[in-house]
Amino acid sequence: MKILVGMSGGVDSSVTALLLKQQGHEVIGATMAIWGDRGVKSQLSDKLPKTHGACFGPDEKEDIEGARKIAEEIGIPFYVFDCAEQYEKIVLDNFKKEYLSGHTPNPCIWCNSLIKFGVLPELARANGIDFDKFATGHYARIEQADGRYIIKRGANPKKDQSYFLYRLKQEQLANIYLPLGDKSKEEIREIATANGLSVAEKPDSQDFYYGDYNELLGVEEKEGNIVNLEGKVLGKHKGIWNYTIGQRKGVGVSSTEPLYVLELRKDTNEVVIGPKDKTMKDTLKASDLNWIIEPTENTFTAQAKIRSTQQPTGVSVIVEENGITVKFDDMQKSIAIGQSVVLYDGDLVLGGGIITEVL
Repeated sequence: MKILVGMSGGVDSSVTALLLKQQGHEVIGATMAIWGDRGVKSQLSDKLPKTHGACFGPDEKEDIEGARKIAEEIGIPFYVFDCAEQYEKIVLDNFKKEYLSGHTPNPCIWCNSLIKFGVLPELARANGIDFDKFATGHYARIEQADGRYIIKRGANPKKDQSYFLYRLKQEQLANIYLPLGDKSKEEIREIATANGLSVAEKPDSQDFYYGDYNELLGVEEKEGNIVNLEGKVLGKHKGIWNYTIGQRKGVGVSSTEPLYVLELRKDTNEVVIGPKDKTMKDTLKASDLNWIIEPTENTFTAQAKIRSTQQPTGVSVIVEENGITVKFDDMQKSIAIGQSVVLYDGDLVLGGGIITEVL
């Protein structure tokens, strides 16, 4: 089989390419260039430190050369495709819009579904590269059941990345191969070491961007009030986008007890803060849904995650005309509008959507 492997220069995608080559497949390496040299990025390139701690940054060229080196070590052809324009329009524009609205977006969700599993393989085909499957180093599993492609959690719960893939469509899933879904991170590093790959001990990326988010937003300060739940003014802020739901450090208000960000109000330009117990909620609404498996009833029980690192927890779901209402069996801390809620039935990903309201 002819397989295109999305390579980032990290150990997971490198071992993915290695294993597929060892299995006898015809493997081609491909990397997407997303940093570019336009807009705000051109102003930041010389200012940001080279930390190799994020997917999006000016040290991208070094990561690409690292991926190229691995491809040479494995003995496969390697291509780089410029996805910067699409990344800016799809991922960065959404990021900016959501943050300025007081929401907390997850850029990795959009990047995976629309860029990594969308634009990258499409550009490869458009440039004359023929392949049967597109593979990545994600820790998740894709299988067929009842005439559909399904996503299952990675076999190792500590490294499961199915949360990031819930927006993939059937036509995408039909052409994706995830060889690491049944393995652990420790196994992958051992394979890389045993085969002499230079990235065997390379640290994982920790975020999508390692600079100050204000650098990407590119907006002027907008002073407003920091208030408590009763509306009493406790201080001033310089923009609601400088805060995230559940934030405690750097709130900027002195108090005898820790205070947390509870709400970001765009209409009144207010940051609402309060005690820790007020960060706990058990119900949310979500829209812009994508179902891997369509629900057969309007109400059902499942498990859900509101963060990628969270273990799925029990919920009751009501399917409505324009979205879903999800009620957790237990109180959840700091549910944030703009994040994704992903529903599971055991290891099986049912689907999910973007959180629009917290009740």
